[in-house]
Amino acid sequence: MTNLRLRYQTLEFRDADIHLCTLRDREQFNDPLGIAEKLGISSSFWPIFGLLWPSGLVLAHFMDSYDTGTKRILEVGCGIGLPSLLLNSKHADITATDHHPEVEAFLLKNTSLNDGTLIAFERTDWADNDDQLGKFDLIIGSDLLYEDEHTHLLANFINTHSRPDCEVILSDPGRGRKTKLIKVMQTFGFVDSAVKIPCAAHEGNPYKGHILKFERKISGPVAGEADHHLKQ
Repeated sequence: MTNLRLRYQTLEFRDADIHLCTLRDREQFNDPLGIAEKLGISSSFWPIFGLLWPSGLVLAHFMDSYDTGTKRILEVGCGIGLPSLLLNSKHADITATDHHPEVEAFLLKNTSLNDGTLIAFERTDWADNDDQLGKFDLIIGSDLLYEDEHTHLLANFINTHSRPDCEVILSDPGRGRKTKLIKVMQTFGFVDSAVKIPCAAHEGNPYKGHILKFERKISGPVAGEADHHLKQ
């Protein structure tokens, strides 16, 4: 975090206040060893992980009132990780993952700011096939579909890390790829459902996107059948 200008804020939820350290703005950049560059992360995209985006705030508010029970939960592409921090404050079984090399350091700092227990984290790409994450009962994420190619990569990654009975909750700002993702998720046996968006705003602006919810029961198609459909 050396040479980076940071912003500190406190976000209020029903039963918890989450203290959050983020990058000050999109002008921040620090990759002296070229680690991010080697991962294909350009200087213009480098700071995106470290800001609080509307979709992350909406997802956190949604999860604030969601009964996670004893589910094993994965936040995909967590970025600054607000939903993970909130769930961690509720003592949920949460694991976070992201491709950016600086995410883990910020997650550790923010966990410490909130006096939380260590959040399990693994840096991995959606195209990787050798991560150690395992399977989950609930997978969450916010604003993940930047490019068309992300749709299949994300769906495959979710399916790979889903238990036979699994829920998926994604907040999407409306980048035009919602329908395509729904169709791909259906090939993996997931059924989508409409979800009411919580009353949440980011810096005074109402959220105009969607909460996408998918659910799969044991009776759905197995992963091998879904892979066959995607290759056709």
